[in-house]
Amino acid sequence: MSGKSDNAPRQLGQQTPLPGSPAEAELDYVPNPRPGTQYLIRFAAPEFTSLCPVTSQPDFAHIVIDYVPGETIVESKSLKLFLGSFRNHNGFHEDVTVGIGQRLFTEMQPEWLRIGGYWYPRGGIPIDIFWQSAAPPEGLWLPDQGVASYRGRG
Repeated sequence: MSGKSDNAPRQLGQQTPLPGSPAEAELDYVPNPRPGTQYLIRFAAPEFTSLCPVTSQPDFAHIVIDYVPGETIVESKSLKLFLGSFRNHNGFHEDVTVGIGQRLFTEMQPEWLRIGGYWYPRGGIPIDIFWQSAAPPEGLWLPDQGVASYRGRG
């Protein structure tokens, strides 16, 4: 984990292999280019994959991360590698979704963060997981995450 860093991102501009696990993944942070301005950053990962801890079969989700930056923002390549590191990681939907949100919140220390994990059906039941650090800041324009509930053929 690199956490808040005074150095330039270590992975940007470098050929970087996919980390072997989320614990091995290093997230890089850069200074917020608009400190003192309240704005929202959104990352969407529509093809997120992890493994079922019971069957080791792949689970798929559309992950949406919204945050209001504090002093730093997460560098997007390091976030992509972090999310990709879950491909061979066994974890329940709840643990994976909340764990991603909590790690980003703890390391980056944004003003506010929320994550939505929209998981495709397992055993015929879609599972959606939501976590946020606190109530959104007053006056924040907070768009819908834009992911429809799973409907199947309905």
